[in-house]
Amino acid sequence: GAECGVNADVEKHLELGKKLLAAGQLADALSQFHAAVDGDPENYIAYYRRATVFLAMGKSKAALPDLTKVIELKMDFTAARLQRGHLLLKQGKLDEAEDDFKKVLKSSPSESEEKEAQLQLGKSDEMQRLRSQALDAFESADYGAAITFLDKILEVCVWDAELRELRAECFIKEGEPRKAISDLKAASKLKNDNTEAFYKISTLYYQLGDHELSLSEVRECLKLDQDHKRCFAHYKQVKKLNKLIESAEELIRDGRYMDATSKYESVMKTEPSVSEYTIRSKERICHCFSKDEKPVEAIRVCSEVLQVEPDNVNALKDRAEAYLIEEMYDEAIQDYETAQEHNENDQQIREGLEKAQRLLKQSQKRDYYKILGVKRNAKKQEIIKAYRKLALQWHPDNFQNEEEKKKAEKKFIDIAAAKEVLSDPEMRKKFDD
Repeated sequence: GAECGVNADVEKHLELGKKLLAAGQLADALSQFHAAVDGDPENYIAYYRRATVFLAMGKSKAALPDLTKVIELKMDFTAARLQRGHLLLKQGKLDEAEDDFKKVLKSSPSESEEKEAQLQLGKSDEMQRLRSQALDAFESADYGAAITFLDKILEVCVWDAELRELRAECFIKEGEPRKAISDLKAASKLKNDNTEAFYKISTLYYQLGDHELSLSEVRECLKLDQDHKRCFAHYKQVKKLNKLIESAEELIRDGRYMDATSKYESVMKTEPSVSEYTIRSKERICHCFSKDEKPVEAIRVCSEVLQVEPDNVNALKDRAEAYLIEEMYDEAIQDYETAQEHNENDQQIREGLEKAQRLLKQSQKRDYYKILGVKRNAKKQEIIKAYRKLALQWHPDNFQNEEEKKKAEKKFIDIAAAKEVLSDPEMRKKFDD
């Protein structure tokens, strides 16, 4: 009687789980099938139904042991064997998959099962051939051909971690690190405790100049194995570099541009072998010089960056600002226009270009700044000082020759007019506009 009661409960769980599965309530269906398995560990249907839910949830790793258990309990359950063969094929376990498909063909399958098993067996044979060709191409250092073969295999064997790692190696050799990272990330999820994949991802991000992602990935490696020698050594290097860059950026936010420049010089010394850090550091140093109104230095460093990266929008903007300080308006306009070609929605570029065009137009008429010999950002005190010096120099009473006196009078009037406009905030604003 007790046994009948247990079986009745199991049947109840199976029936309810079946209804929930049909309604798409996967988590609830899974709970019912768990209960059915616990209630009767020898019930192959309970395992099969639970495997079905696992597959519907995308949890193939969990489904595989259940399908294996079904086959142990009922050797002639061809549907379970066919399903397991599918999963093994996706994992790249070709010999095991072939064994399942062959056993399906020997077990009096239905017409559709026989057709499917033959199709999958043919597919598995093709994968074996392609795998052999891929390995031969890799050994011959023909990485492009190896990638072509591996692409075809991985369309079928999507969960094969080893083949993804092999393709990642090919991508690295072919100079495509981002594609390599994509494969290695997949491999890190497909294979448990894959410290090697995390280490490689971290080093690739580091070579690309992405120190933050490099640090994040190497930490994942150390979570799995805190004594991993290569990961720990790499972690110390990335952490040191990351700290310097974070410190430099904080100094820039605080307006301490020279201190930030010093930090970025340290970044270049800390990692001289990866060119990406040198060019990024120079880009930020160029920004610091521009913001600190050191135009000559800014133009020099920005130009170094733009020799390597002609389309670097940040360097173009910063050099344009430096050109404006130096009153080199044509050069500033050219840099802003180039920057705008690559980022047409940047408001800062648009405003900078309008300003440069306006200043160029002003420079072509009487320029009070030039008359007094001061920069456009000169303070009132500098303007008064320049005026006094020039007024003293060009006062008409200093000249005896009539022609020189007339020239001095004209100059003196211009100097006085410049002083009057530039020392009055409202008049100066109107002149600047």
